[in-house]
Amino acid sequence: MPGSVFTFYSYKGGVGRSFTLANVAVLLARWGNRVLCLDWDLEAPGLSDYFREKLTGPPLRGVVDLVDDFRAGRFDPAMHITRLTGVGALDFVAAGREGAGYAGRVQDIDWEGLYDEGFGDYLERCREWWTTEYDFVLIDSRTGISDIGGICTAHLPDHLVVLFTANMQSVRGAVDLARRADVARDRMPFDRPRLTVLPVLSRFDNREEYDRSEKWRRICVEETADLYRTWLDQTVDADTMSRHLTLPYVSYWSFGEQLPVLEEATPSADQIGFALETVAAVIGHRLDRTDLLAGNRDAYVATVREVRREFAHEVRVSIPRSSVKVANALVAELERLDVRVGKSLSGDRSLLARAEDDARHLCLVIDGKVSRWQSAEIELFLHRTLGQDRRVIPVLTPGTEPNALPGYVGNLRYLRLGPSRGPAEVARDLVGQLQGFTPLVDADEPDLAALLRQTLQAWLRPPLWDLVDELVQDLRAAAGGGDDARVKDLAADLALAIKPRSPNGDRHHGVPLETRKSIDMLLHVLDARAKTTFQHTNHRKDLG
Repeated sequence: MPGSVFTFYSYKGGVGRSFTLANVAVLLARWGNRVLCLDWDLEAPGLSDYFREKLTGPPLRGVVDLVDDFRAGRFDPAMHITRLTGVGALDFVAAGREGAGYAGRVQDIDWEGLYDEGFGDYLERCREWWTTEYDFVLIDSRTGISDIGGICTAHLPDHLVVLFTANMQSVRGAVDLARRADVARDRMPFDRPRLTVLPVLSRFDNREEYDRSEKWRRICVEETADLYRTWLDQTVDADTMSRHLTLPYVSYWSFGEQLPVLEEATPSADQIGFALETVAAVIGHRLDRTDLLAGNRDAYVATVREVRREFAHEVRVSIPRSSVKVANALVAELERLDVRVGKSLSGDRSLLARAEDDARHLCLVIDGKVSRWQSAEIELFLHRTLGQDRRVIPVLTPGTEPNALPGYVGNLRYLRLGPSRGPAEVARDLVGQLQGFTPLVDADEPDLAALLRQTLQAWLRPPLWDLVDELVQDLRAAAGGGDDARVKDLAADLALAIKPRSPNGDRHHGVPLETRKSIDMLLHVLDARAKTTFQHTNHRKDLG
């Protein structure tokens, strides 16, 4: 899949555009993406100041050198790139080499004349190279309306991120520029879809004068409402999305060029790192799956954060204090099978403080009942897992009755320890589950979540996708209503519909957008149903 180009633009200065871009770039790179940043604010470059401590030395080349390359008939975009250290695969193209001659070089550039000479085609070649080498290309555009702004807002991007503050000049200027860019884009001789625009309300302070701040929030939503229509899920309103796309004003970060995402390891909801993570996740999802963001922000961020993530452990074994000896024996057997194993002992509060899981899957050693601590551990795991292929695998000690377990555990395929099945045998079966050799649930129960993820990867003829869409809609109704028998029948039909077939000359397609949205919504329903069962079970325990 080719990379995506995002231009960050603001009509007025002082809104935190470069600050936002730099922090989003660091997050995307830390999440495993290949990221390129270009400082195209040629008259007032400043992006390098945010990256100064991560640069191995001052950049020797930059964007202005692309003009020299074009005039010399030279094409080598890689030569202008500087690699940053310590933040993943993050590369940087500065505005140009710093020095006394830089300003004159910028002033001598006639952009309109360059385009008449074919510079637009040259930039198109650069863009193709950038999107081949990188997952995300982030461009820092200058403020106002200019020739350079047209290159950054109309020619190069797939998506436009417009930052504005809560005043009419800032918000209306940003909206007007987005409209101008769309018109200019239509006149260009390059194949581009309609420009999608992400409005970000920046430096917003609602800690004091709450009523006044809410009035201005409503004004900003009304002014930018049209910008949401091309990408926002129909079930999500603009006000909800605007709150997710608001960067708070925090005076501490207003001094100098700083990267709070490197210092706020586990940001709370009132910290700027939390809001920057949300904006980065929307960009990471390429403005998709906004229904999931509205329902579960943490799961939305975790989904994009862990797409390319390498977990330190393949499985974490949750150990009740009553079964430490046998659980440790199970861990030892898994390690003999070359499985990377982590352990969590009931009462280990460090688990709750982590920003994310360090293990892909969770194995619960259950001795008689699911402890309160394990219930909290499962809830945390489920909260971080929505939309991902991560599993909960129960291992029951002798005497533990599966029918007495809460539904969110009892419905899963469990493994049992016993006189004839010790830790070694259970470890082998557990590895079989991790490698997909056995289903997640008992043979007579459909593993609907796994089936839906398999559907997302299928390639089918259009008529079959129509059938799949109908089945998914029916499954949503059945799952939401708790009709397990109907779910089982529909799941069997879905498995048959997506079964691989010989092409026979027919053209096959990946999952259509609307069907994918329906599947994502159904996964959300399944997750909500599991959590409801969890909460109901805990409530009964509290009453008992």
